[in-house]
Amino acid sequence: MFKKALAFTAGLVLCTSAGFPALAAEVTLKLGHAGNEQHSWHKAALRFGELVAAKTNGAVEVKVFPSEQLGKELDVINAIQLGSVDLTVTGESLQNWAPKAALLAVPYMIRDERHLTAVVNGPIGQEIAKEVEDKTQLKAIAWFARGPRNLTANRPIKSPAELNGLVMRVPNVPLFLNVWKALGAKPTPMAFSEVFTALQQGVVEAQENPLSLIKSASFFEVQKYVNQTEHVRSWIYLVMGVKKFNKLKPEYQQAILDAAKEAQAYEHELFLKDEQQLIDDLKAKGMQFVEVDQQAFAEGARKAVEESLKPELKPLYQQILAIQ
Repeated sequence: MFKKALAFTAGLVLCTSAGFPALAAEVTLKLGHAGNEQHSWHKAALRFGELVAAKTNGAVEVKVFPSEQLGKELDVINAIQLGSVDLTVTGESLQNWAPKAALLAVPYMIRDERHLTAVVNGPIGQEIAKEVEDKTQLKAIAWFARGPRNLTANRPIKSPAELNGLVMRVPNVPLFLNVWKALGAKPTPMAFSEVFTALQQGVVEAQENPLSLIKSASFFEVQKYVNQTEHVRSWIYLVMGVKKFNKLKPEYQQAILDAAKEAQAYEHELFLKDEQQLIDDLKAKGMQFVEVDQQAFAEGARKAVEESLKPELKPLYQQILAIQ
């Protein structure tokens, strides 16, 4: 009997790669996001889960749900606040609660990757992350760089004048709506999961997103041109519900924060590697890349940006522009 009990107990013991006994998962965290399984967010989320498991000896498990399986972005944010989901990848949509999150994606504000890193890692980035946490109860545990947003359509568009009432999908972000209206388009808010069908059926004629999402969503099947407006360079956060985070043991909290930093570095490597490959892949799928007059777009957008930003955001906006 003793031998049988011992054998049964031994069957329950998990082992880490280092050979040490691992705990059975005592905490399971659900992470939902909009990217598909090929997207760098998903790959980074999986790496995050692996790291958390390793650092907690298997006690904390992260289950990752891509492709809006747990709901659309705002639904997942609400679910985290209610406690039924634990983590997500989100960005400027947070401005619905935290106004400073609008600065995560402002047309023609961020110049390049170096400028982006200086902003996010500096005092302004910390100020934005703190407001997000205070107002939404979502803790930013990592940030991912996002490729510049480009306008796809079934015709080349080299200047704002050529938009000519183009019906295009934009995320439900007032700043985006105002800027594209000012540039001459007819922007329509729509959930990301609905965009492909809307393009396919002609409900909208165009959309704008980073190359990674253009590829992962297979927009090359329904759009011919990538007009290189590069109108938004931005970042996005991996966030966790504050209540859930605070309930965890201190050693698990630290493991999550450490894993998030490592996943952030991993995602950034993927991002840099992927950008050129994405161009090659989309060209191979038949998309044509069009150089545009970015200065004309920037000038056309500037007034709408300044008018759209809330008064309390304008000083931060000017400070970001001034960062070298």
